[in-house]
Amino acid sequence: MHVSSRLPAGILVAGMVAASIVGALTSHAAVIPSTTTPEGASASVSAYPGVRVLRNIPYEVVDGRTEQLDVCLPARLSKSVPRPAVIEVHGGSWAHKDKSDPAWQDVCRWLASVGYVTANVDYRLAPLHPYPAGIRDVERAVEWMRQPAQTRRFDINPRRIAAFGGSAGGNLVSLLGTLGSGSTSVGHRVAAVVDMSGPIDLTSSGVERRTFYPLVLAYLHCTNLGSCPQAAAASPDHHVDSTDPPFFITNSTDELIPYGQSVNFVKTLRSSGVKATLVTLPGRAHSIAGLNVTMRSRIAAFLHTAVPLPGRRGPSR
Repeated sequence: MHVSSRLPAGILVAGMVAASIVGALTSHAAVIPSTTTPEGASASVSAYPGVRVLRNIPYEVVDGRTEQLDVCLPARLSKSVPRPAVIEVHGGSWAHKDKSDPAWQDVCRWLASVGYVTANVDYRLAPLHPYPAGIRDVERAVEWMRQPAQTRRFDINPRRIAAFGGSAGGNLVSLLGTLGSGSTSVGHRVAAVVDMSGPIDLTSSGVERRTFYPLVLAYLHCTNLGSCPQAAAASPDHHVDSTDPPFFITNSTDELIPYGQSVNFVKTLRSSGVKATLVTLPGRAHSIAGLNVTMRSRIAAFLHTAVPLPGRRGPSR
């Protein structure tokens, strides 16, 4: 992890200690019993017949460095047919991990196996690159996927791009889904969001847990959330409007991210007329640790409705 000299040492130390807790979280009982893997662990890579992975594709140059993504492609069809796509955003407290993490590589292959051209994205990390660097990179990745060169190259339907993220990645895809307004099929807008354990309210009123607080401070480059204007700007629930896409949200009752954050977010979305599904997991399963077989089935069903595969009609909204 890169360390910025601009941050107070106390925040950096607390942030790194708290970050270690994220990787140490273990799965407990869930609504649907199944074996789960902590987000930080190396998940076994399942076999996904016909899925191909293209690695280390540049999508932007920023701050003198090239940001890259991997593309997981579904099995070939008999003819070229535009497919819906998913932007996949890894977790890691906004400060560590990358697209090469085995568990996130497995998610990329799985999403491709259920029909989606999936871009597993690297983005700039805090504290060297605090907010808004990460969300800007994710926005650029969506815009890159909509370029005619990429839609032709990967047979992407540019009107049907969704986003999937967990933990810090859940925050970023939720922010991606709520920033801006109007059509969800242009620019960096997305047509559906899957958020697993994403921090939603980064203001002082929304950061209840000691282990969560220093991570947010380091990401926002603040010493106190009471005087940190970027906290609200980085909070997805501060940007909701009626044109936002449908959301599928999961959160465990006793994990790093306070469960109340997801509950309140769903209320905010629904009060604005946005479709939102909340799946509650008892215990401490964090982010894609809750991605068991049945959860995968539920998420796939959500995506197949919100961003349908070729030959299926799109949603009415």
